[in-house]
Order: sequence, then structure tokens, then C-alpha cells
Amino acid sequence: MENDDGTKEDTQSQVNNSVSMENCCNEDTFRLHMVTWNVATADPPDDISSLLHLNSPKTPDLYVIGLQEVYAAPHRFIIDMAVEDSWSHLFMSSLAPRGYLKVSSVRMQGLLLLVFSKLAHVPFIRDIQDTYTRTGIFGYWGNKGGVSIRLSFYGHMLCFLNCHLAAHMQYASQRVDEFEYILDTQTFDPKESSHILDHKLVFWFGDLNFRIQDHGMHFLRNCITSHKFNLLWSKDQLTMMKKKEAVLQEFDEGPLDFQPTYKFDRFSDRYDSSGKMRKPAWTDRILWRVKPKEPPPEEEKDEDRDSGLDEKNTKQQQEEEEEFPLRLKQDSYTSNMEYGVSDHKPVIGIFTLELRKMYETPLVRVYAEGEWSADFDAMVIYSPLQPFPSSAWDWIGLYKVGFRSVSDYITYTWVKDDEVSFNDELTQVYVSKDEIPVLGGECVLCYYCSTLQCIVGISSPFKVQESKVAVEEGLAPENINGLDKATAS
Repeated sequence: MENDDGTKEDTQSQVNNSVSMENCCNEDTFRLHMVTWNVATADPPDDISSLLHLNSPKTPDLYVIGLQEVYAAPHRFIIDMAVEDSWSHLFMSSLAPRGYLKVSSVRMQGLLLLVFSKLAHVPFIRDIQDTYTRTGIFGYWGNKGGVSIRLSFYGHMLCFLNCHLAAHMQYASQRVDEFEYILDTQTFDPKESSHILDHKLVFWFGDLNFRIQDHGMHFLRNCITSHKFNLLWSKDQLTMMKKKEAVLQEFDEGPLDFQPTYKFDRFSDRYDSSGKMRKPAWTDRILWRVKPKEPPPEEEKDEDRDSGLDEKNTKQQQEEEEEFPLRLKQDSYTSNMEYGVSDHKPVIGIFTLELRKMYETPLVRVYAEGEWSADFDAMVIYSPLQPFPSSAWDWIGLYKVGFRSVSDYITYTWVKDDEVSFNDELTQVYVSKDEIPVLGGECVLCYYCSTLQCIVGISSPFKVQESKVAVEEGLAPENINGLDKATAS
């Protein structure tokens, strides 16, 4: 059976988590496209359309991309901190024209995690935080470890954890120890979702480095050549460790119905032919965990309750789970063999997320008032639609349609400093004509909440008119400032 994007899909790969996908009223479905890839310090390929399924008729709502071994030599890392790295640039340039915005990213040396969303969902992605944990060289070096991004998606707390764990066959137990250390040490605010496993949905993925043990090279390669991957599953270290490690048993994974993704000769489909002759292995994985339902209070032992408050909190959580359920189904789990820049092949997981939205109204309504051009000061009107922690550090940015991230603004205005009028319902702020692009173009306005660290309101697209004064004076594009060049590009 083939998916619409051309990937193989077996009926067994329709993997459900502990809660089955059922048709419930008033629930929405979202498509998640996840990628993990150890890029082995390579520069990115010219085209990633196949990696992101850009030609598929089914478009994801979220892209989550975890990379390992992004080139992080000191001089390159410093440059990448000042300007975006080449991998981030490629993903942003590929997805922005299709209406996706980078909502968050985090990097720790060679580990990079990117989250993209369709623009329509951005005002409903809140409480964004990121963190990282080093596990390399006694915990002081970041070549190994984990980076994570947590966020609220329509009120449901999600966490994405990208890991690169210890290498080599004999360190399976150490890999589990590193994973548990990452779970224990990474913390967030607020307190109700302060640890990774507190989130309603967790994705754990990356170069987890688990190997296939016991089998000899000849048997391994015969199974791979004949596509009898199931004969190797019992000796996959992660599968073996799940039988005895409780924390691993909480995570689900689809069938390994694709050939091992490590280790290849670069720019080929040939496994390692060097003197080391590394055994093929499924080092690159995508797993997930839906938070188990809290047991009913009557099933808890009295001595397990610290107070009546704990019982009340448990009851509130149960009511929330019933009123706002979340379900996950994996639609496909496969590797992409066409990319050869690395000795690993990328792994792709496609998921359907079904949930009931906790809110459907943005926190702020924002729009452009009247005609906009660089010939006169312009006005922005915004109005809070729900209570939220606004502050004097909030700002409204002017963006070109198709912008890539929150930092891509053409200009911005502080919501308090530039306020010209205010009432209980509407606030009016101005934008100086000197900050408006002379060449004009299609733009949107975004209200950024500094306390929540995210965009909480987006205007409809509107036209910034070309400056009549500039046209009359015959200003050439090379005489126009950088803001206009950015708009014209």
C-alpha cells in the first residue's frame, strides 16, 4: 500500500498509542511531519523537497526537525550564533514560501531542533520554552545530550526532545542512563508541566545510537537485502532495553519496517565499506508518549495522598482529560534513502494528532487602519480579546507576507511608547512613515507578547502602497534603504 507521498505503508504501521483514535464530536485533526537526521557535519543538500514531502497533497500543520552533528567547529559555531546556520536557513527558505513560520529553535553545539507551524496556528502556540542538557565528556561537553522545545498547542502541552546519545555497541545501558538523566534535569515553567514527562504529549527522537547486537554481518546484510527486517527486531538494543526499563515502556514506536539507517558510505546506498565495517543499525528513531490518565481518586490509597488538595488537583486533571482529549496515530515511519551527504539516512515520521481545542480565539486582534505608504505616518489598532499578561515590552511588528521567523520584521512599534489613543476596547498606535518601506508590498502585522515570548495576534494581509513621493522624485532601488530591499526581495 502506498501513501499519497509515495512512502510504503503497511497495515501494521498504523500504530496507535494507548488511547485509540475514535471519532469524537468537536475535535480537530492536525498533521505532524517529523524528521531526525544525523548530518555528520555535512553541508545541506541543494533540495529537501523529498525530505519534507513538499509535493504531497496533504500538507502538515507542524514540522519538527531534529538534527545531530551539525558542523560546530569553534569558528563556524560563532558565525552560526551571529547569523543562522546553513541548515536552518535551508529549512526556513523552503517552508516560508509555503506559509510556515519558524516558531522556535534551540541549538547545543551539533544538536539542532526546529519547530515550524502554519501561520494560522501561530497565535495559538504559546508558553514556548527551550532547554538543553549536556552528557558528553562527564557532562561538560555538548557533543552528546538533548535539546528540547515545549509549547502549548491550542492549550495542550507538547514537548519535543531531540537527543544524541553515547555511541558504540557496548554502551546500551549508558544510553538509557543518559536519557533518564535528561528527563530528570530538564525543567520548565509553569510548575504543572515543569518536567518533560509532565507534558500531555512527548516526542523523543534523534540519533539514539542503539545497535543490533549478536547477529553477524552476513546475517544482517542478508536480512536487509531480502527486506526481512523483522528477523532483526529482537536484537535491536532499544527493543531489548524496553523489556526491562520502565521509563522506556511508556514510549511507543512504529515498526522498524525500513532498512537500518546507519552506517553508509557517503553518496551511496552501500553500507560501511571502510576498514571498520560498522554493522548496520537503526540508530535514528522517533518515539512518542501520551501522558497516562490519572487514576480515579477512589482507586488511590489514602496513604498515597498528601492532602485533599492533591485529590482536588487529580480530579481537575481528570475532568480536563475528559473535556479536552488528545489522541495520536502514526501514519508512516520510514527512512529516505536518496540523501547521501551523511553516513546516516534521515528518518521521517508522519502523525495525525486529534484533539479538542481549549481555545479558538487569539489573545489579541490587530489590524492596519486606513491606507499605508511611506508618504505619511500609519496607524495600527489592536484590542485584547482575552486577558493576558501584556507589558510595556510588547510590540507590533510589520512583516512581509511569507516571513520566516519572528525576527524577520521590517519594522516594529512599541505598544505603549507609541500609543496615541486608548479606550476599554481599542488601542491605537502609530508607525512613523520613515519606517515604512518605500516600495510597498503585501504585509501583515503581528502582536508579540514579551511575557509569553510568542506572537498572540496576526492581522489579515494588507497592501502597503508604493510611495508616490519616491516615484515622483525618481528614487532608484539602489538609493532605497535596506528595509525596502528586504521587502522587494
